[in-house]
Amino acid sequence: MHLILLTTLTMMAFAANSILNRMAVDGAGMAPMAFAAIRLVSGALVLFVLARGALVFKGRRRGVGVLALLTYAVGFSLAYGTLDAGLGALILFGMVQVTMFTAAVLGRDEVPLQRWIGGALAFGGLVWLLSPGEGAVPIGPAMAMALAGVAWGFYSLAGRGEPDAVAGTAANFVLAAPLGLLAWAMVGGGGVSAAGIGLAVLSGAVTSGMGYALWYRLVPQLGASRAAVAQLTVPVIAGLGGALLLAEVPSLRLILSGALVLGGVALSLSSGWVRAGRT
Repeated sequence: MHLILLTTLTMMAFAANSILNRMAVDGAGMAPMAFAAIRLVSGALVLFVLARGALVFKGRRRGVGVLALLTYAVGFSLAYGTLDAGLGALILFGMVQVTMFTAAVLGRDEVPLQRWIGGALAFGGLVWLLSPGEGAVPIGPAMAMALAGVAWGFYSLAGRGEPDAVAGTAANFVLAAPLGLLAWAMVGGGGVSAAGIGLAVLSGAVTSGMGYALWYRLVPQLGASRAAVAQLTVPVIAGLGGALLLAEVPSLRLILSGALVLGGVALSLSSGWVRAGRT
């Protein structure tokens, strides 16, 4: 029961990142780049403390992790200037899984037929969600979130061999934070509000920094397959939170395509291939 409660709390924290970003950028007038930069800085500070300063900055894995983290944070914030919380989380989650599936195929891992079918269903759901027509998703923000999903997939793949997950994530955040500040200074584009700053700090320090730290402690207890299945709940929780807190109403296309994406991923996971990613 204790493990279930902590896992539920962590999934709620992951979903909260979507809601907090949406509230700040769309509701509080916060510039997306400002939100991303402050989120990275806040996360870096908390993770540095949690890792007790024992950070390793060298290695190819670190370079990939830092660039992927920065790309994820920026794309995530830019997308939520327009996308609803649940819709954005679905695109993000779907692209993370598609990226990791593609990496397995390119790496010549054994991929059974069941996983091919599940991957095809999930990809088809994303294509339907992003296709033109009634209830179509704005293509620019959708592509920004898709890029964030690809980046997070690379981040997850790069971190699989991390000897100390919390210290490795702390190092990535510490190195990505100044790059985020630099990108904000160079791009600019929008204002900053007290409410937006507070939401960015909450997202970085609590739902990202502490949420990631808790997740890394839970994954060994859950196992890879159960951890990955648990993340299927994130788009659902984000959608419910968006409906309750932001009055967002999901379209029929989102509901049906979302069921296709999550169902396809669940089918792939049922044979235990996908490792736990990080959202």
